[in-house]
Amino acid sequence: MTLFVAAITIPLGLDLYLPAPETNPITDEKIELGRKLFNDRRLSRDGSISCASCHDEKRAFSDGHSVSPGVSGRRGRRNAPALINRGYGRAFFWDGRVKTLEEQVLKPIQDPNEMDLTIAEASVRTGLDASTMAMALATYVRSILSGDAPYDRFVSGDRNALTSEQLLGLQLFRGKAQCSTCHAGPNFTDEGLHNTGVAWREGKFVDEGAGRGRFKTPSLREISRTAPYMHDGSFATLSDVVEFYDGGGRANPAIDPDIRKLNLSQDEKRALVAFLGTLTGRLTAGLRILPFHSWTALRDEDYQGDHQLLRVYDSPAFGSRPRRVLV
Repeated sequence: MTLFVAAITIPLGLDLYLPAPETNPITDEKIELGRKLFNDRRLSRDGSISCASCHDEKRAFSDGHSVSPGVSGRRGRRNAPALINRGYGRAFFWDGRVKTLEEQVLKPIQDPNEMDLTIAEASVRTGLDASTMAMALATYVRSILSGDAPYDRFVSGDRNALTSEQLLGLQLFRGKAQCSTCHAGPNFTDEGLHNTGVAWREGKFVDEGAGRGRFKTPSLREISRTAPYMHDGSFATLSDVVEFYDGGGRANPAIDPDIRKLNLSQDEKRALVAFLGTLTGRLTAGLRILPFHSWTALRDEDYQGDHQLLRVYDSPAFGSRPRRVLV
């Protein structure tokens, strides 16, 4: 009999330990339930949108809008951030006001400008209590991962993974352009809050963010696919973003001391944008159901990348009889 593995793929370049709270361990059942809830339009008051409306997998879990439309044509205040590698995150929303995914995933449902339901109403519609919805949605979001990009292959030893222009961009990213000061680590974010001047207009902050115009550093994974940029979606292209930082951001009384003019040449700006394109990689979400040949085969080419293995099943259809719980 052929067996099948239900697994979360950890792409090259990411920490192989995917953290989850002890109170909400990752299971295949929660991933699958979370996936269904993520796409469930019943979680919006008029049934018009789901989580996936603003976090579209085809757009690397962003939506292409400066500010996402909500129910009844309402609009929120900020750009919908891409849900990439958020299982490794330590702060959520542009102002970092929430510290866990379990808390974060229910907020858009309750926001009157987004989905506009109370949790009690959502529970009635789904037949699930708040805790079950929160744990399932958070677990599914943890399964949304991006890695195995040209950059990852380069740092793993493939010296042909980057072009000469992209390599120059990497050198600028780490050096003259100072991008890595904030965009650090495997996810290219320090998870910190910074004032770069984006919210400073006509002598005031049009959005205070976390206070005094500070906003969370976004991950740069899949950045070429997630325009427009910044908390307000005010920059249409990566070239616009590079020009903004090359000019030293937008001066204001609380700007971060690390934001200063870069004096990049036009070739250097193009190289930096070219490097950012190398952070587009292999995007996975939810469970992968893989043929299970043997325990020793798990590192073979059929199992690209590393995995958090959850169960072995006797059928490729999710929900078939599990044969062995792995983690």
